[in-house]
Amino acid sequence: MATNKKLRSADWFGKSDKMGFVHRSWFRTQGYPDDYFVNRPVIGICNTWSELTPCNNHLRDLAEVVKRGVIEAGGFPLEFPVTSLGETVMRPTTMLFRNLASMDVEESIRANPIDGVVLLTGCDKTTPATIMGACSVDLPTIVVPGGPMLNGRFRGECIGSGTFNWLIKEKQGVENYSLQDIYEVETGVARSQGHCMTMGTASSMACMAEALGLTLPGAAAIPAVDARKKQLAQLSGRRIVEMVKEDLKISRILTREAFDNAIVINSAIGGSSNFIIHLLAIAGRIGVPLSLEDFDQVGSKVPLLLNLKPSGKYLMEDFFYAGGLPVVIREMESWLHKNALTVNGKSICANSAQSTCYNTDIIATLQQPLKTEAGMAVLKGNLCEQGAIVKPSAASPHLLKHRGRAVVFENIEDYHARIDDPDLDIDEDCVIVLKGVGPVGYPGMPEVGNVDLPMKLLQKGIKDMVRISDGRMSGTAGGTVILHVSPESSIGGTLALVQNGDMIELDVAARKLHLDVTEEELAARKARWQAPAPMASRGYVKFYIDHVQQAHLGADLDVLRGGSGSEVTRDLH
Repeated sequence: MATNKKLRSADWFGKSDKMGFVHRSWFRTQGYPDDYFVNRPVIGICNTWSELTPCNNHLRDLAEVVKRGVIEAGGFPLEFPVTSLGETVMRPTTMLFRNLASMDVEESIRANPIDGVVLLTGCDKTTPATIMGACSVDLPTIVVPGGPMLNGRFRGECIGSGTFNWLIKEKQGVENYSLQDIYEVETGVARSQGHCMTMGTASSMACMAEALGLTLPGAAAIPAVDARKKQLAQLSGRRIVEMVKEDLKISRILTREAFDNAIVINSAIGGSSNFIIHLLAIAGRIGVPLSLEDFDQVGSKVPLLLNLKPSGKYLMEDFFYAGGLPVVIREMESWLHKNALTVNGKSICANSAQSTCYNTDIIATLQQPLKTEAGMAVLKGNLCEQGAIVKPSAASPHLLKHRGRAVVFENIEDYHARIDDPDLDIDEDCVIVLKGVGPVGYPGMPEVGNVDLPMKLLQKGIKDMVRISDGRMSGTAGGTVILHVSPESSIGGTLALVQNGDMIELDVAARKLHLDVTEEELAARKARWQAPAPMASRGYVKFYIDHVQQAHLGADLDVLRGGSGSEVTRDLH
C-alpha cells in the first residue's frame, strides 16, 4: 500500500530555493527531464563492480537491467560505485576491508538524495559489507546477488572453483599432477562470469540474503550468465520503487525471527562458517540481539539437505536446476518463523509454498536428510573463553573427539617456513596450532585456518588433522578446523600461551576445547608474554587495529555498531 510520506530526496530536488536550483541544475547535465525531479523515488544502485573483483565484473551490465525496472515503476535510478572486495586478489585479506566498504556504503547512501537502495553483490565480503552499511542508514533496501559461475569442468568431471584450491598441494605432491594438468584445471574451473559455484562464502552470503528476506524469491542460486538473473534484476528494480512507496525499510525485515531463519537455512545447506561472523556484524548494525551461542542453539541440530561441495557432491548450477533455495525453505518450514516478512511484502514461507524439487539427490527431504545434524558447533573452554567454532559437516567424524600434542606456529611466516621440513616433529595425531591470524594480529583475520598438512603426512595418505587458529576458513574448504578462537592470540588470549608439546582436548559433542595446562602455569606464561608489535602505524589499517572487535562479536569496528539513520540536517552551502 502506498503512503503519502514525503520522499527523502525532496530535500534535495523538491525545493524552490538556491539549493534546490543547485541540486537540480547539475543533474541536468545528463539530460534528465523535469518530471524526474518531482515525486519520483530516487533509487540508488549500489554497485560493487570492479575489474579487480573477478566475481563481480558483470555487475555493470546488471545495473543497467535494474535501472530498466526502476524507470518502469516510476523511479529515478542513480548508480554509484563503492569499495569492491576481490577475494582472490586482495592482500592481506578482504576481511580487513569489509568494514571499510561498509563505511563507504553507509556514507554514500546517507549523504546523497536516495530514497531506496539496490545492493548489487557477489564476491564474499561484498554482500555483508553492503548490507551492514545499508542497515546503519535504514532505508528500503533490496539485494540483487550477482550469481554463481557455471560448473567447472576438467576431463569430463565437474569441479568447484575454490574447493580445488585446497587440493593443489596434494594433487601435485601425492597424485603427481603435472603443470599441464594444473593448467587444464585452471582454464576450466572458473569458466564464466559469477562467483564461486560451490557452497562457499559467496554462495552462502547470497543464500543468507534470501533467507533473511532481502531478495526476491529464488535469487540466490540463479547462475550469473542465466537470462533469468537479468529478469530478477529488472523485477527487483520495479520492486524497490514499491518498497519506497510502502516505506518498507530494511529494519522491518531484519527482525530476530529473520536472523533465526537465516541460521537454520545456513545449516540446512551446509553453508560457510564465515556466515557466523558476517551475520553477527549485520545484527550489530541493525540492533538485533544475537550472540555466538545462538548459532549453536538455533542451528546445530538442523539436518543437512543440500548435497553441494564442500559438504557434498554437486555445485550451485545443479542447485538452481533442482529448484533452488525456495525448495529448502519449503522443506524446512517446520523449523522456521513462517511469517517473517520479505522484500516482496509476503512471508518467507508464502514465497516458497509452490516450489518444486526436481532432483532429490541434490536437495534431500527433511524425512531423509543427508545428515541429521549439520549446523555449526560453538566450543568453549580455557583455550577459547569467548568461543570458537567448528563445522562438523565438513570435518572428519573420527577427529570430532580427539586429544593430541600441539605443534605450534607463531605466525603464518613460521608456518610456511617449517610445515614441510622433513625433521618437523609431527604426526597425524598432533594438533596444528596457528597463532597471529586474528582480527588484530594479521591484521584482518584471513582464511588461513585450514592450513595444508605437512607433505610427509600427505604422502602417507593422511587427509585431515585437527587444526586450531584465531583465523577463518574459506567456505569452499573442509576439514576438522577450529576457527575464530576468541580472544585472539595477539591480544593475549590463551591461544598465545600454547607451547609445543602441550596436550589439547577437543570434544565437539561436549562443545569443549581445552588446553591441558594448569591455571598456575598459564598465569606464569601470561606474565612472561609480550604483545607483538602492531602491524600498522597509520591509515585505515591503524584505525582498524585500534577499533576492531573480536570474532565472537562479528569483527566489526566498535565505532560502527548501530546506525546514524538517514537524516542529514546540514546542507552543503
